[in-house]
Amino acid sequence: MRKQELYNRAIAYFKQAIPVAETELHYENPFQLLIAVILSAQCTDKRVNMITPPLFEACPTPEALANTTPEVVYEYIRSVSYPNNKAKHLVGMAQMLVKNFQSEVPNTLEDLIKLPGVGRKTANVIQSVVFNKAAMAVDTHVFRVSHRIGLVPKTCTTPLATEKYLVKYIPKELIPTAHHWLILHGRYVCTARNPKCEECGLNGICKESLNSKIK
Repeated sequence: MRKQELYNRAIAYFKQAIPVAETELHYENPFQLLIAVILSAQCTDKRVNMITPPLFEACPTPEALANTTPEVVYEYIRSVSYPNNKAKHLVGMAQMLVKNFQSEVPNTLEDLIKLPGVGRKTANVIQSVVFNKAAMAVDTHVFRVSHRIGLVPKTCTTPLATEKYLVKYIPKELIPTAHHWLILHGRYVCTARNPKCEECGLNGICKESLNSKIK
C-alpha cells in the first residue's frame, strides 16, 4: 500500500470512529490550558484535571501566578510528576508572560518555547488547540501509534522527525484534529501494553497487526 493511501484510509477511519477529537484537559482560557499542558508532561490528563481547579481559583491570572512562589504552587500540584520543577516553571512562565507578553499567551512557536517549562510539544499543543494552527504535537501516544500503524518509518527515531513526517502527509486543515485522533487512539485502543487490536478498525492496514499475522 502506498503511504498516501495508508494515510487516507487512516484518516477516513478516524473521522468515523472519533468524530469529536479534542483535548481532555479542562480549561477555560489559553492561560489555564498552558498551565495544564505544562503539568501534563509525564502525567495523566485525569490527574491534572483533579488538581488544577484549586490552582486556577488561587491564581486566575498571569499576574496572580507571577506574584506567588514555587513553594505555594507546589502545595497545589504535589501529586503530579516532578512537582518541584513544575512549580518553578509555572511561576517563571507567568512572570515572563507579564513581563514580555502583556500577560497574553503568545501564538508562535518561537515565543512559546521561550517560556519556562514549555518545549516544542507543549508549544505545538497551544498553537493547535488555542490558535488552530497546523502544529503536530508528538507525545508518547502519537509517537507510538504513528509507528505502529506505519504512518512513519523506523528512521523517525525522535519526536521532531515524527512530527515532520506526519505533517507531510496529513492535510494542513486536519493536523490540529489528527493530533487528537492519534492521542485518543493511543489512550483507549492502541495502548502501550495489550493494545486492543481486535477492536481496532485499522486492523487490516496497521503495520504492527499485519506483521503479527505473518508471524
